[in-house]
Amino acid sequence: MAEVVHISVYIARPPEDVYAFASNPRNLPLWAEGLAQGKVTEAGPWWRIETPSGAARVRFVEPNAFGVMDHDVELATGTVFHNPMRVLPNEAGSEFVFSLMRPPGMTDEQYAVDRRAVEHDLQRLKEYLESG
Repeated sequence: MAEVVHISVYIARPPEDVYAFASNPRNLPLWAEGLAQGKVTEAGPWWRIETPSGAARVRFVEPNAFGVMDHDVELATGTVFHNPMRVLPNEAGSEFVFSLMRPPGMTDEQYAVDRRAVEHDLQRLKEYLESG
């Protein structure tokens, strides 16, 4: 069984707003610098992105009314990572949750680095959405 940590942040915006912004792959470079840097290009069901580690592809689940934004990231090596992500109503705002799964063979240090990157990205998302 994989180790999983659920990382969340409260965003003072309605869930519909958070979902509309965060589920759009074109917006990834604005808040998810741990995943996408630079131009994001549509390529069928996948989107081409530049990650800190090089070229990759990302594919989100179909748009839905449940706030689900699960996505797969395929690295240039062909390795695919599944990333559960949700936005949930929380009173007048939203709770944004990313489930970070630890792949087999990942060291404690690597997992801690990934966790910090996700926490940083979620903080950027919060700041971006709450500032405008």
